[in-house]
Amino acid sequence: MTLATQTKQSFGKEPHKVRKTDHYKKEYIQEFVEKWDTLIDWEKRAESEGEFFLEILKKHNAKRVLDVATGTGFHSVRLLEAGYEVVSADGSPEMLAKAFDNACKRGHILRTVKADWRFLNRDIHGEFDAIICLGNSFTHIFSEKDRRKTLAEFYALLKHDGILILDQRNYDAILDNGYSSKHVFYYCGDDVSVFPEYVDDGLARFKYQYADNSNYYLNMFPLRKDYTKRLMLDVGFQEVKTYGDFKETYRVDEPDFFIHYASKKYVNNQEEANNV
Repeated sequence: MTLATQTKQSFGKEPHKVRKTDHYKKEYIQEFVEKWDTLIDWEKRAESEGEFFLEILKKHNAKRVLDVATGTGFHSVRLLEAGYEVVSADGSPEMLAKAFDNACKRGHILRTVKADWRFLNRDIHGEFDAIICLGNSFTHIFSEKDRRKTLAEFYALLKHDGILILDQRNYDAILDNGYSSKHVFYYCGDDVSVFPEYVDDGLARFKYQYADNSNYYLNMFPLRKDYTKRLMLDVGFQEVKTYGDFKETYRVDEPDFFIHYASKKYVNNQEEANNV
């Protein structure tokens, strides 16, 4: 592979037809990864989400957490700083290298693992109190078979009372009403514009346009909220509770992101179910 190929995103002549799970490896090129933190803005992101995830983990007495979509390390570092034991996984070596560097600059050493979610138990061993899959990462999977396989891998790595926290964009609103974004809770950077260049029932192609006029793209599958919840239940999770932009009550078209919070523990009555 030439240097030119490695430093340029490749979608071929018909980008809208690129609908393969493995293609993300050609999307997260080094140049894009280096700009990713400009999109997130760590300080603003921490302020916008507050203690939301930490409170859920505390509620379940979680100690050991697997971050399966580490990206540039934002949540892994936050968890380390809060005292959790963290294993950080990602399918992109470029992202893992950036995450490791970000953590070092903040005085931490990440335990990183390059792993394919569909074969997660092959590369990661032991059990976890919680798994987090954040940053709209689950929508990189394009086939239902792979989505089910991935969720089953997550389930198998959790302890009997473990939890999974998984988020996604509000694709219901995008598909039904068109795109709008408050650009507040997740992607907080001021020098980048994010919007879907193309959307249909099988593809959401997002364009990331930076202040220096550089453009990058991600092809993702537009998951509907209830479909994602059903898949989680189908693989064995007992209850799934969904928040909209960190709120328990919302209109379905309001949030930019949904956050699904699933319990593996068997729930034997309605009162316990309400407490998930």
